[in-house]
Amino acid sequence: MGDVPWPVRLPSSECPGKRSQLLKGLPATSTIEENSAAGVSVYSFNVTVSPLASEGVAILPTIVNSNPLTEAFEIEPKGDLEFRVVTTGNPVLDYETMPKSFDLEIFVEDATGRTDLNILTIQVTDKNEHPVFRGNMAIQTVTVYVLERTPPERIYRVDAADPENAKLKYSLLPATVPFSIKENGDIFSTKEFDYEKDPHCYFLNITVTDPDGLNSTRTVNINIINVNDERPYFTTKQRIYRIPEEQSPGTIVANITAKDPDYEDSPSRLFYSIQSSNRHFSINPATGVVQVTGRIDRDALPLRLHPNISLTVRVEDSPSSGHAREMEITIVIDDVNDNPPECNPSSFRKEANENTAPGTFLVDLRNYCKDIDADPSNNQFIFTGLSGFGSNYFALESNVSGRLVMTEMIDLENPANPGVEVYTLTVRVQDIAHPNYSNIIYIYIRIKPVNEFFPVFRNLSYVFSVSEITKVGSSIGRVHAIDQDWPPNVITYSIVAGAGTSDYTNIFWISPTKGDVRILARLDYETTQKHIFTVQASDQEKSTTASVTVIVLEVNDEEPVCLPNFFSLQIPVNLAVGTNINGFRIECQDRDSDPRSFRYFINEGNENSHFTFSPSAGSNTSRLILASMFDYESGLDTNWVYSLRVHITDDNLASARGKATHLTKTGTVTLSIRVIPSPTTATTTTPGFTVVTRRENLYSPSAWYVPFVLTLGASLLLGLLGYLGLLLLARLRCPPPGKARSTPLINAPEKKKSKKEAVVTMTKLNTVFDGEARDPVTGRMYEFNTRSGARRWKKSNEPLQPMLAMQEMSITTENNGQGVDRAEAPSKNESSEKRKELTAATKPAAKPSAGQSETAG
Repeated sequence: MGDVPWPVRLPSSECPGKRSQLLKGLPATSTIEENSAAGVSVYSFNVTVSPLASEGVAILPTIVNSNPLTEAFEIEPKGDLEFRVVTTGNPVLDYETMPKSFDLEIFVEDATGRTDLNILTIQVTDKNEHPVFRGNMAIQTVTVYVLERTPPERIYRVDAADPENAKLKYSLLPATVPFSIKENGDIFSTKEFDYEKDPHCYFLNITVTDPDGLNSTRTVNINIINVNDERPYFTTKQRIYRIPEEQSPGTIVANITAKDPDYEDSPSRLFYSIQSSNRHFSINPATGVVQVTGRIDRDALPLRLHPNISLTVRVEDSPSSGHAREMEITIVIDDVNDNPPECNPSSFRKEANENTAPGTFLVDLRNYCKDIDADPSNNQFIFTGLSGFGSNYFALESNVSGRLVMTEMIDLENPANPGVEVYTLTVRVQDIAHPNYSNIIYIYIRIKPVNEFFPVFRNLSYVFSVSEITKVGSSIGRVHAIDQDWPPNVITYSIVAGAGTSDYTNIFWISPTKGDVRILARLDYETTQKHIFTVQASDQEKSTTASVTVIVLEVNDEEPVCLPNFFSLQIPVNLAVGTNINGFRIECQDRDSDPRSFRYFINEGNENSHFTFSPSAGSNTSRLILASMFDYESGLDTNWVYSLRVHITDDNLASARGKATHLTKTGTVTLSIRVIPSPTTATTTTPGFTVVTRRENLYSPSAWYVPFVLTLGASLLLGLLGYLGLLLLARLRCPPPGKARSTPLINAPEKKKSKKEAVVTMTKLNTVFDGEARDPVTGRMYEFNTRSGARRWKKSNEPLQPMLAMQEMSITTENNGQGVDRAEAPSKNESSEKRKELTAATKPAAKPSAGQSETAG
């Protein structure tokens, strides 16, 4: 509703609970029609302001609240002090779904601080609206598909509604179409359509009308779908085809063609397929071409026994649920001698322990090999060509038997051994008959190592030095062990003893594969300085152990802890600088730092640096001291409650001298300090024409012209007084020397002159020093102003000044030679000096800054 805070603050010139009548024309009641667009005027009113409010309205009329809550209205200016309430369009008012009435609370404030708050009641009125379509028809043109030869039936239901819930009437145009619409919106077809004779598409204009004649229209598009009712037929007459085995994929075997009476001019609409499951052939679904898709092996079952392949070819005029015909074709596979001997498996994997004795039998290849050619002259084979790296350790007993045996012993740890674990051998199995087809047999002999040696740690014991602030999960060192077996066994590492404390079951963790030692819990030098545990290296069969010592290095990781860590204080606004506030002090402790290393900072909330701690460093106790006076009178200080966030660090460089590194930790204390204003000081009066008044500052930021007018008037008055003083001094004679008054105001005239009279009025605003205190450093007394914070050193024989006063002095000079207020006439030179003092006295004194001396003019 706006940025005006609520509740509204009444100005100091008005009594609480009262408001002025600023909103002319309110409270009031107005109406607005539903569905009104944004910017529609709802109600107009005027604002009346006080004649003293030359600035007009300080806070423009604003909707501060509404019941029920809404953002549908806002206020915009209509003239100088004329405004109107308009709709925003967010949201659009709806009589059927939204509240029927809104109470808007309108607030205004003029430049003098007067306020007014009144209510405008807005009632929403109903408006008859057009019927609306719902569902798909609300957002698009609906298309309905009807199959030909479908009997008359309901094909679609129109869904519409009236915002006022009135009964609607449906109608359909053009009237010549074979469709009708019922009272409930159902659209019916009135005939059975024939795609070849009737139109293929109809456009229906559906109109829905309410009882007042308002209507809405939408279009329904109806398409008639053709139905295929004729079966295709084959035009290819051939039924038997012959091809040799091992034909390349893609080889054309047959070209099957067909036609469809429904689409004589578009044969591409037919779809071909092979119904029987077959991996050797495929048919192009669009052209009917039969091709080889996979290898055809005449010597493999089932073609070895039955070399004929039968295919059932199907043609249809639709991919699914269409009319179709089928026919069977036969493909004869001619035999070709093309098979080499085959071994199953074609590769063998055997194991032998190192140091296996020569002559040991490994594998008999003939038990796994055969030739599948049908002719017995083509299924005889032999084994030849044993080769491969290290084949000298192995041999075949004969090329017919295919038995593989060891010829030499293999020792993996022997330096003369090539160090090979797996030997790859190849043997050729080959047909005896032409064309001598052959295959390669792969034999992988793995020499299985024997675990003969224990793992050995490189060091009998390990020592790691770790900082106590090392992050959990960090690596602190690594252990390593080796195995003399070849190939080296996989060594796994584990902690078997001593890795925990009373607080943690396991403080350390070791990587099972790398031997990397990590910490699982935070180390603490102040608790434990050394950890000793045992690690084990194992090759799954044999194991050995080593000792690990972790030395914890001390680091400054403990932050100072101070009491109290939260405290609330109250101090008077005129408390003397250097005072220990309420005798407050904090005491701090640190587990790993010398108290002499503490330093104290006020990190947050110390506006204008009024507070400090003494001592600020080098002690575990410190007191809160007032460092400077408060100055609320001049506006320098505005905060009456201070929330200080004090940081205590253990980074005193003097106490850390000689250390290689020095970390810093910080403790925190929160102080809440409330400044208590002093009561109004009683005023004193002085003899003579002195009037002492008490004033209250009612200055408002909007009344900027007040100090401007006062300053301008004072300047003009000072100029006039200066000019009169010069004229007066020019007519005066030099008086005889005599005793002068301690504080001369004007020059006394000579005796026996014609009677002249001069009136000088001086208005001076004095800084009142209404308090005194002793400086904690020098011990001297000083005076201060409790509001502005101005200070000056106190003279030993000078009392406190009175409060702020307006002094008016009138001085009359006569020709009878009598002095004013016992003042004697000054000399000519003294006259010039006194004139300067008089001019300086009439000027307004500059405002002293906090901490400077200020004396009366």
